[in-house]
Amino acid sequence: MNIQQLEYIVALDQHRHFVQAAEHCFVTQPTLSMMIKKLEEELNVKIFDRTKQPIVPTAIGRQLIDQARVLLREARRLEEMAKQYNGDLSGELHIGVIPTIASYLLPAFVQSFIQEHPAIRLRVSEMITERIIRELKMGNLDVGIVASAADEATLREIPLYRERFFAFVSEATALFDKQYILPTEIDPNELWLLEEGHCFRTQIQSLCELSKNSPSGNSFQYRSGSIETLIRMVERSGGVTIIPELAMLDLSEDRKKFIRSFQAPVPAREVGLVVNREQVKMHLIDLLRSTIQRVVPHLPSDEALQVL
Repeated sequence: MNIQQLEYIVALDQHRHFVQAAEHCFVTQPTLSMMIKKLEEELNVKIFDRTKQPIVPTAIGRQLIDQARVLLREARRLEEMAKQYNGDLSGELHIGVIPTIASYLLPAFVQSFIQEHPAIRLRVSEMITERIIRELKMGNLDVGIVASAADEATLREIPLYRERFFAFVSEATALFDKQYILPTEIDPNELWLLEEGHCFRTQIQSLCELSKNSPSGNSFQYRSGSIETLIRMVERSGGVTIIPELAMLDLSEDRKKFIRSFQAPVPAREVGLVVNREQVKMHLIDLLRSTIQRVVPHLPSDEALQVL
């Protein structure tokens, strides 16, 4: 038994396909199949049920694969401990980030991070919170950047910053003539929302006291995964949408005239990092945290916020 064999069974469990697992491990499919077969013979158990498509682990295979993930994590821990002792700030950092943060946060910090830490390779993927949590638990991500609590015993959250919400309103709405607005003043039939699955949509529904049973309007007829698209819909079709504070950085002066602030307590979201409690790359993740906190706006400590 060796580390490679453990990596192969974890990869096959993840992809449930021999060719895809082999590509993930940068080996040929016959090599991966042979090494897994040898491991099964050594342990005298069947790890995978090859009669099913896609391939699935057997009952004992499921236990062995889970333990293999633990062993691989501990092996990586040894490598990271040695790197940290030697002051070696190198390696890969696999990051999952939700789309409503990625579009605005990544351009703000990635270039600075790469210039300051050229030996650290960032591998970033956009995905919704649910998938980030799943990939973290499987060990496919090192860290997630999210805006909602990860209620998982195996995960730990690290606060980054708080971000206020603003309304982007059409001239055709009554809100355009107000300097400050209340969530209760937003007509659900004029509100454009992101599609299901985005935590930002859930937060806005909570803010405006909406539910899936609310009267249907623009927000429930049009499905979009982009805040920028919702802004364009407001500009061309009227209505209102809610945007996070970092989105303000990309707005032209002409567009900013359509921005309206909320009355206190101002709705906001808590953005943070989420990691496995046994994460072995915390020295790299700490560098990521400090870089992000350096580039994002800092809210006044005495501002009254309603964190959603």
